[in-house]
Amino acid sequence: MLDNYFTEKLLGIQDAEIRKSDKNDNIIIIRLKRKAHKCPCCGKYTDKIHDYRKQAVKDIPQFGAPFTLVYEKRRYVCTCGKRFAEKNTFLPRYHRMSIRLIAFVQSLLKSSMSFKEAAKISGLSITTVIRIFDTIGIRSFTLPEVVSIDEFKGNTGGEKYNCIITDPVNHKVIDILPSRHKSDLSSYFKKIQSRTGTTVFIPDMWKPYAEIADTYFKNAKFVVDKYHWIRQVFWAFDRVRKDIQKQFQKDYRVYFKHSRKLLFKRYEDLYETEKQQVVVMLSVSPTLYSAHFLKEMFLRVIDCKDRDSAKKMLINWIENARDSGIPSFVKCAGTMQSWFTGILNSFDTPYTNGFTEGCNNKIKVLKRNAYGYRNFKRFRKRILYMFS
Repeated sequence: MLDNYFTEKLLGIQDAEIRKSDKNDNIIIIRLKRKAHKCPCCGKYTDKIHDYRKQAVKDIPQFGAPFTLVYEKRRYVCTCGKRFAEKNTFLPRYHRMSIRLIAFVQSLLKSSMSFKEAAKISGLSITTVIRIFDTIGIRSFTLPEVVSIDEFKGNTGGEKYNCIITDPVNHKVIDILPSRHKSDLSSYFKKIQSRTGTTVFIPDMWKPYAEIADTYFKNAKFVVDKYHWIRQVFWAFDRVRKDIQKQFQKDYRVYFKHSRKLLFKRYEDLYETEKQQVVVMLSVSPTLYSAHFLKEMFLRVIDCKDRDSAKKMLINWIENARDSGIPSFVKCAGTMQSWFTGILNSFDTPYTNGFTEGCNNKIKVLKRNAYGYRNFKRFRKRILYMFS
């Protein structure tokens, strides 16, 4: 009994008995304990054996090597003449792989591992792993109260960008779309009835997203993601720095490039020696000094705790940026004016696209491990399964 107990624990198969093992080929011949079975034809119980049939079954790799079970399958015969195979808990009908091997492959594919790597670990072919993956079902969904949308570089299905829809509150990926074109987005959201329950819609500064929000999410608050509108100012400031930097000789140009982090950092957070360095760099160009002043002024807009104070300071900043005469900041001021309402709404809600950007990073790892995907449906299913 003790040996049988440890045999079941080792194999993970109930009522299994080891008949023979071959360590060199990683093969174990097993047989289940004999017991009465119910006839599928007449319903009577019988334990009379008709014959045995051997069946090779691929199982989970053991100690880093492929593993095969040779299952001596009994066939019982009933008094009514019906012959039938015994029941087991580890092998589906007509299968040559154990249930736990299938589950093992599915668990591997929950990560960003490629099909090829999963096949190598499980001891199966790539086509078999893909076939197992294709049998997995994907859950249906309804749009949550807070919806976040963004694009990522997928290069799948003939499109440069694919689109991701997430729930930033519960940290769930809702769906993956083949492109970020307005026509595709419109046809997709038009079919979804649950969009009426969405109260907050968070995109980046891509114009079709705003048009989709106006059309299909009229009752939702349109919120521009903070990261995307904040970086507009830092991009403008960096363009000014690069233009000024090009006018210097090589040594001073290299010094400016290596010290750019000091210019981006809040002036009040710098050490005294760092402040002196920044003052010296700003003194070489009135344009750079004005740009740095606008950058510091914008940081005070970010620090606002409520919508009303943010509105006043942002309007003031837009006026100063336009009056500065610096092309990069004049353009940035126009961008802020165009997305003014969505930017102000970001002060009313704590939600951002942070979770969505993290998902995009993991998707890029998945795509890089597989050296890209050609089939969008399989790529979409793999992403949804990975985040399920």
